Amino acid sequence: MKPNAKSYTLLKNCSNNDNKVNGAPDEAHQPYPGTPCPIPVLKVSDERRFELDIDALEAILLRDSIRDKPLVVVSIAGDFRKGKSFMLNFFLRYLQSSCGTTDDWLGSTDTSMKGFAWRGGAKLVTTGILMWSEPFVIKLDDGQEVAIVLMDTQGAFDSEYTFSDSATVFALSTMTSSIQVFNLMHNLQEDNLQMLQFFAEYGRLALESTGDIPFQKLMFLIRDWSFPYDHPYGQSGGDMFLEEKLAIKEKQPIELQRIRQNIRAYFSDIGCYLMPYPGREVAINKDFDGRVADIDSEFVDYLKTFVPLMLDPKNVVVKEIGGRQVTGKDLLEYFKVYYNVLKSGTLPEPSSMLEATAEANNLAAVLTAKDAYLATMEAICGKGEKCMSPTNLLKFNEKLRADAIKQFDEIKKFGGREFSTAYKNKLMADLDQTFDTIASLNAIKFSEYNKRLCF
Repeated sequence: MKPNAKSYTLLKNCSNNDNKVNGAPDEAHQPYPGTPCPIPVLKVSDERRFELDIDALEAILLRDSIRDKPLVVVSIAGDFRKGKSFMLNFFLRYLQSSCGTTDDWLGSTDTSMKGFAWRGGAKLVTTGILMWSEPFVIKLDDGQEVAIVLMDTQGAFDSEYTFSDSATVFALSTMTSSIQVFNLMHNLQEDNLQMLQFFAEYGRLALESTGDIPFQKLMFLIRDWSFPYDHPYGQSGGDMFLEEKLAIKEKQPIELQRIRQNIRAYFSDIGCYLMPYPGREVAINKDFDGRVADIDSEFVDYLKTFVPLMLDPKNVVVKEIGGRQVTGKDLLEYFKVYYNVLKSGTLPEPSSMLEATAEANNLAAVLTAKDAYLATMEAICGKGEKCMSPTNLLKFNEKLRADAIKQFDEIKKFGGREFSTAYKNKLMADLDQTFDTIASLNAIKFSEYNKRLCF
């Protein structure tokens, strides 16, 4: 089958991977449309400006299999060269094995690691934001089908990018994900908590606006934890450690107290996991290619616990904004509006991000209502020779139009009634314009139908 324009976008982006790093395609496995691979959705231009690749996002998020499905968006963020992409490839293995339905989801211990590009050393590998081209559709315990989307992010605080650049990537990642893994080395420092301050102020405004906690799951992943005698490796030790770190003390400066209060208030689920050192082979062998056999067994044991903790169907978190589940087509709108606010390279006021959320939220409601209208219209007078008398079509449109407007009104939205009025007017104008096109085509088909009856 000939690939469409979206497929060519994926082909082009997959082919742009750097073949010199681990996980990237090699000459023996050249990508072609349909081959899963990491796709840059937030790129870095030659002028060091971030650019959103809308075509790439559409190719992933608007595919039929997930366009209207709720999403679980898993992102990993943190300082550069701390093993984020390396860890994300274990997420891939788990999902590719049908969410660990077999005990050996890690696969062969003697197989090199493929997926998101990674390598040892001090040089930056990932830039911008990458999204795995093929979301994973799973079924939750309640029978609902959702799609898991994996995102890899540029490491923060390297020598080539500014603090604002790092904050922009971190902000876009956190705003669009339902599970944010904050990957840190050795410890959780105060400056790591400071990175979350922007979201705390946004969270306050969002909570006041909707009554819903704005952010969902935040997992601090501490790599190469060196103090297992104080707090043991794994989730239990991590949660005890996090309780100590987020404890509010009487003599703490007010600013530090407020950060801790806000993190707890505006994320619905906060956790911490302590990972051991993966071993000398991983850390210092420049030829290490990700084979599990070369990783310390203790690290592998805790890896087998951590990955299901994030991705097992009973543990995943569906992305919600304003109390409403986010679908593939919705997430596309959120990416667009958040990028427009963040693209200046400086962090905006939290109120601007709130307005952007309200805009995307209302646009998503317009799309949902319009899609329902179009689906029914398509069924009665769409493809082929389907048609009806213009009088009946007009009556049918009146009902469908009213249903679409009612559906828009019933969707929970950011911004309040006054803010939504402009989007409701847009929906009505779109419906009227769409009907004019449908009515014209229907009139032609109906005329042809009557001509055939005369012969």
